[in-house]
Amino acid sequence: MKIALIGATGFVGAAVLTELLSRGHQVTALARTPAKIAPQAGLTVVAADALDPAQVAKAVAGSEAIVSAYNPGWTEPKIYDLFLQGSQAILDGAKQAGVKRVLAVGGAGSLFVAPGLQLVDTPPFPAEYKQGALAARELLNRLYQETALDWTFLSPPIALAPGVRSGKYRVGADELLPGVGDAPAGISVADLAVAIVDEIETPKHLQKRFTVAN
Repeated sequence: MKIALIGATGFVGAAVLTELLSRGHQVTALARTPAKIAPQAGLTVVAADALDPAQVAKAVAGSEAIVSAYNPGWTEPKIYDLFLQGSQAILDGAKQAGVKRVLAVGGAGSLFVAPGLQLVDTPPFPAEYKQGALAARELLNRLYQETALDWTFLSPPIALAPGVRSGKYRVGADELLPGVGDAPAGISVADLAVAIVDEIETPKHLQKRFTVAN
């Protein structure tokens, strides 16, 4: 497939890029600084600012699907505003380009831990991640109102870390998947990438959110 990838230099995006290329897909990676992405077979890097819908539209034109791992950075003081601005620009750019399939990687914060209670609203939720988590939740709420796109929103589990690619994972919907004992459920970023590319190749969560864990 022809896949446009946003956030290819980030933690999740880099793993998704590796997984896509390993499966033979043709990838167009959008980057403000293309030199940060090493040349690889099957990869085209395009200079584009994810905050600009027109630049996004031009870069993703002709793609069959878009994977957005966009994140302005957890240490960015304006992460809430920038995350939503960029995410909305990506959705608007997709529409302008006529690309209906969009998978957005969000966070675990909007997963439910009890009826009516999302993880981000619990007292132990880390303050340094809260604004980013709130922005990702707002993106999900916006997507629930989105009818023009075949969107999917993926929430990783709490523990997302480097690790081996097993190719195996559990799938959930809107609730935080249970871990083992007192430990939270987790997944390696390589296996998260497997889940993302599996969903692109064989859509099972159109206009839905899902979560995964090892």
